[in-house]
Amino acid sequence: MPSDKAPRSAPEKVEKLYFVASDTAEAQEACTRLVARYGEVSAEEADVIVALGGDGLMLQTLHKFMGAGKPIYGMNRGSVGFLMNEYREDDLLSRVAEADATPIHPLSMDVVDQSGKSSTAQAINEVSLLRQTSQAARLRISIDGRVRLEELICDGIIISTPAGSTAYNLSAHGPILPISSPLLALTPISAFRPRRWRGALLPNHARVDIDILEPEKRPVSASADHREIRDVTRVSVHEDGSVEGLIMFDREHGWDERILTEMFRY
Repeated sequence: MPSDKAPRSAPEKVEKLYFVASDTAEAQEACTRLVARYGEVSAEEADVIVALGGDGLMLQTLHKFMGAGKPIYGMNRGSVGFLMNEYREDDLLSRVAEADATPIHPLSMDVVDQSGKSSTAQAINEVSLLRQTSQAARLRISIDGRVRLEELICDGIIISTPAGSTAYNLSAHGPILPISSPLLALTPISAFRPRRWRGALLPNHARVDIDILEPEKRPVSASADHREIRDVTRVSVHEDGSVEGLIMFDREHGWDERILTEMFRY
């Protein structure tokens, strides 16, 4: 069965662009030149949104236009640029028209904190739970309503999408996931007990519930990409297949190629 995350072609016509840029001088100068050269319309009228900056800007842009049906084509004017294409000013309309658009679905994070307040946030890369003090966190992990790990003593844990598997998840020695794989990576951060547990691969339809044990003595924060909620007592995470974002890559250096390169990097 083909994955709903398989790359798609760009819109039939790419004539109207809307530009967003990070606050750096390099990105702002690039935006000024490109607008002068290609013109600009509003985001609502645009065929494609062009993001100029680094991976942080791309994540912000994907969050802002999630569910809007607008493909986003990034060009690197930042540092890492894993989510961005190479910056070139020539033939931009042709490049965008020939690029592939990969659909991505965010994680939905539902949180209850120590005051009983409930909050919801979305993550494109990952949901991460982290200890707030010198005390290690104690977590109980359930998958689809069944307790799978009664107690994990650790610095934290990450639930990562394929899109985020090369980010924080990889730094914590989690697996790299092909972008079209129907999987989530569950990766512990500095697990103390059970010491040999290295995490799990889960189907993307799984629901992950994490209960914080001793939340007052061992407080934990939960983050969905850049949004952090502190002093949580319970976190539930699932992929929201009803919401979709579209990220575009040049065909000669698409997301699958980028991930394969990371897999064989040493």
